[in-house]
Amino acid sequence: MSRETKAAKRERAAKVEERMFSHYGPGEPSLDYDRDPFRLVCAVLLSAQCTDAAVNKVTPKLFGRYPTCFELASANAEDVEEIIHSLGFFRSKAANLVKLSRKLVAEFDATVPNDLDLLQKLPGVGRRTANVVMAEAFKNAQGIAVDTHVFRIAHRLKFAGPSADTPDKTERALLDLHPKETWLYINHQWVHFGREFCLARRPKCDLCIIADLCPSSGGGNHS
Repeated sequence: MSRETKAAKRERAAKVEERMFSHYGPGEPSLDYDRDPFRLVCAVLLSAQCTDAAVNKVTPKLFGRYPTCFELASANAEDVEEIIHSLGFFRSKAANLVKLSRKLVAEFDATVPNDLDLLQKLPGVGRRTANVVMAEAFKNAQGIAVDTHVFRIAHRLKFAGPSADTPDKTERALLDLHPKETWLYINHQWVHFGREFCLARRPKCDLCIIADLCPSSGGGNHS
């Protein structure tokens, strides 16, 4: 079995993205955030280790009580915990929501920064969250957010090799294949694709829109 060249892999990646765009368009976020960068930061932080649907159930009450970073900066973490207690790791998430709000007020003029590195200085905000905010809130993608869906799909497509065993390494592999103009869309598209076709336990390869491009479904001999 011949090894797939980098050029061939990039060509296959382009075909995958063409199919994704045809099926999903630019993709829509799964989190409700009223087009407010602050609320998006909070929602993505809350989505770690739980579903977007679960987050969307608690954020109306959260943002109803704390509509901006000013109110949340003055909140007691215990009160925030009561609102988000149905989510995993709710105590640490509540503490981080209050801390990041205070940092925004104190150091960023109550404005979510349009900067990947500055975003990661906010408590509880890692590279995945920062990537989502840069792409979704500011349409200024500086990378590709690698969540569980993107990680799984990248490896099933063999766009990331066995050594890319972390989200950061997987992101680097994807950035090497996909041109920057597509970075805005990939996370949203792949999240929807992961839920519709490329499920974690039982992928629907017989119905998949990119089955002929996927080595894991028998679509070609890519190694």
